[in-house]
Amino acid sequence: MARFHPLTVTDIRRETRDAVVVTLTPSAEDSPAFAFTQGQYLTFRHMFDGEELRRSYSICAGTNEGCLKVGIKRVDGGCFSTWANENLKVGDTLEAMPPMGTFFTGLEPETARNYLGFAGGSGITPLLSIIKTVLAREPHSRFTLVYANRQISSIMFREELEDLKNLYLGRFSVLHVLKSEAQDIDLFTGRIDAEKCAALFKHWIDIKSITTAFICGPEPMMLTIASSLRDHGLRDDQIKFELFASSQPGRARRRVEIVAGADHGAMCEATVTLDGTTRTFKFPKHGVALLDAAIENAMDVPYACKGGVCSTCRAKIIEGEAEMEINHALEDYEVRQGYVLTCQCFPLSDRIVVSYDQ
Repeated sequence: MARFHPLTVTDIRRETRDAVVVTLTPSAEDSPAFAFTQGQYLTFRHMFDGEELRRSYSICAGTNEGCLKVGIKRVDGGCFSTWANENLKVGDTLEAMPPMGTFFTGLEPETARNYLGFAGGSGITPLLSIIKTVLAREPHSRFTLVYANRQISSIMFREELEDLKNLYLGRFSVLHVLKSEAQDIDLFTGRIDAEKCAALFKHWIDIKSITTAFICGPEPMMLTIASSLRDHGLRDDQIKFELFASSQPGRARRRVEIVAGADHGAMCEATVTLDGTTRTFKFPKHGVALLDAAIENAMDVPYACKGGVCSTCRAKIIEGEAEMEINHALEDYEVRQGYVLTCQCFPLSDRIVVSYDQ
């Protein structure tokens, strides 16, 4: 089965000066593969000057909307995002993998939960999907969103969020924090830091009532918010975050101490299973990630960011030992179960057995 599927662009809406919302439609036979869970993302590929480029964008539609939408904000120097904002048009075809990601919690329609979301800039896209789905499918639950932007004109989905407030009176509230524009309440002006989080939890948000908190935005903001949530009583399993770019080491790494003076010319034999097919090949134990080795051996392995943040390349080590250089995507329990991000996976044993199918 093909890993990428064609999606037809059926609508493009200009959301802000530098962001568009793209509606996509799969073929009738591919439609079941694109059923999604709130908070998931799509990985696209496109050729630019003969080179394949892959990028991941979060789905911003709710699961009850019956359509597939992604928000794409232009990034300075970003080839794919610039092309999507300037050149993509209705009728074009984009190739995408089926939805992926674990930035969600299971829904319980009979349960009354109290959710908290923090979004920065385009980090609103997966949260919007989560908010719309939760409000529609958990009728007793409530959701509070803290949304940080530079200024009013840069707020994505501003009107849609207001409509949701009106539709779900008393169940959904939005607190806008603007970095560059003063507001009536000083607390809502500037950056979200530990002091601002403490004030929010004291005056505006009953943190003790929160069931789950979702965070998506720039990495420094996310780390600050996660730390503040922990300081105010939330457990790690109550905090979900999504990250697509990083400059710092991530969560728990599955490391084994490397013996000094190791043979840097040593090879590892890898047996890799993908879509029911198993292939065996050898690659250097040092300096080459498993993902790159699999690609070199003509395996169509899944990947997107190659930076240890999106989890597209997740696989399980069945036999052998390996370490990850960076991990921003896997939870600690997944690491303990043997899962790795193959883009960051380097072998420590002479043989490893890996499956993308588990």
